[in-house]
Amino acid sequence: MQARNGSSKQNAGGKAKRSFTETGRRAQIVTAAIDVIAEVGYHRASFAKIAERAGLRSTGMISYHFDGRDDLMREVVAEVLRIAEGHLRPRIEAHESYAARLRASIEGNLDLCAEYPNHLAAITEILTNLPGGSPGMAAFLDTTEANLTVQVEQIRKGQRAGEFCDFDPWVMMRAIRAAIDDVVRRATRDPDLDVRAAGRELADLFDRATRSTS
Repeated sequence: MQARNGSSKQNAGGKAKRSFTETGRRAQIVTAAIDVIAEVGYHRASFAKIAERAGLRSTGMISYHFDGRDDLMREVVAEVLRIAEGHLRPRIEAHESYAARLRASIEGNLDLCAEYPNHLAAITEILTNLPGGSPGMAAFLDTTEANLTVQVEQIRKGQRAGEFCDFDPWVMMRAIRAAIDDVVRRATRDPDLDVRAAGRELADLFDRATRSTS
C-alpha cells in the first residue's frame, strides 16, 4: 500500500508510515472533530465546521488524512478509548484489593467524564448515530466487551478471595456499566451535574451490593 503522497515507504505491518507532521495533523483534526460533535451534534458536524475549528484552509485537508467521514469517526472513537484506558488503568492498578479496584473503576469512569466532557459527549453522539455494522461501532463494542470480560474475571477472583458476596458477576458488571452510562448520558444534557459526586454515590451503592458479609 502506498502512502497518500506517493511514497512507498512502509512499516512492518504493511501500512505506509506517517510522518511526524501527518500524525500531528491527524490528531489536530480528531481533536477538532471531538469538540465540534460535542457542541453541535453528530449530524451537524460537517467537514467545513471541523476544518474551521482545526484552523485548516479547506476540507480537502481532512479528506487527505481520512478516507471519509466513517474513517474520521472511527478514529475519534479510538482516541476516546485510548484516553479512557490511560485515565483508568493507573487508578485501578494502584489498589491491591478487588473491592478497592472496583470502586476506583466506577469513580474513575465518572472522573473521566468530568475531565473530558467533550470527549464523552462526542462518543455518546457518535455511538447513538453510527450504524451497527460500522467500523467505529464495531471497534467500540469489541473493546467494551473485552474490558467487561476482564472486569468479570476480577469480580470472580474477588469472590474467591472472600471480598465479594455471591452473585452473578456478568449481571453485576452489566448493571454497573449501565449505571455509569446513564450518568454519562445525563451529564451531556445537564452541564451542572456533579459527575464526581455521582461516581462516589454509585461506588458506595455497588460496594454495599457486592460486599461480603461473612
